[in-house]
Amino acid sequence: MHYYIESDGRLFLVLRDGKLDLPVPDEVPFAVDPVAPLAGADDAWFCVPALDRHPREWPSKDAVPRGLEATDRVREAVHASMPRVVVEGICRRGDRVLLVKGNRGLTDGLWTLPGGFLRFGETPEQGVLRELREEAGLEGAVEALHAVRSRLGRRSRLHWVILFYAIAADGPVVPNPDEIAEARYVDPGTAAAMIGDEMMAAIVRDLRPTGG
Repeated sequence: MHYYIESDGRLFLVLRDGKLDLPVPDEVPFAVDPVAPLAGADDAWFCVPALDRHPREWPSKDAVPRGLEATDRVREAVHASMPRVVVEGICRRGDRVLLVKGNRGLTDGLWTLPGGFLRFGETPEQGVLRELREEAGLEGAVEALHAVRSRLGRRSRLHWVILFYAIAADGPVVPNPDEIAEARYVDPGTAAAMIGDEMMAAIVRDLRPTGG
C-alpha cells in the first residue's frame, strides 16, 4: 500500500530510484487519516496529514504534469484525486420527469436524468443545457439549482460532485442515437425505480407535484 498525502495542494513524496514516488506507511514521519483508495493508482490511498504548519517545502501537485521527476504512480494518483463535476437536468412536463437510457460509456444500458461531465470553461448552467440538447434534442432554460451532492464512487473510486438543475423545456424529445437508446417522461415514483443510482433515484423520488 502507498499513501497519497496532500495538504493545501502540496504532496508528501519520497525519492526512490531517482524519482519522486508515493511513500509506503513506514516512510511517513507523521500521523495521517486515510480517507479512501484512489482509482487506478496501484493501491494508493488518499490521506490527510496531521500537521501543525503549512508544508511549503513539499512539491505542488500542479508541478506534477509540468515535468516534475515523478513516477507514473504519482501521476496516476494526482489525476485520480481530482474531483469530477457532473451536471444533471430535472426536466418535467406536468408531474412527469424526463429520463434517458444510455447506450455507451458509464450509462450504457442505464436509465438516468439527462446530464454528464461539465466541460472545461463552461458554467454548470451552460453544461446542463448542452447535455439536454445533445442527449434529448431539447432547448431548455435553467429554472433553479435543485440540489448539490457529493460522493466517492464505489466502483470508480472517483470523487463526484453532482449539481442537479430544474430545467424548463418544450418541444419533442429526439434522442441522440450516438449515446441515447431511449428517452421518455415518467412519473417520479416509476422514474426512481428505473434509475439504478440510488442518489439520483432519491432526488427524483422526492420531487414535489408541480402544482404543490
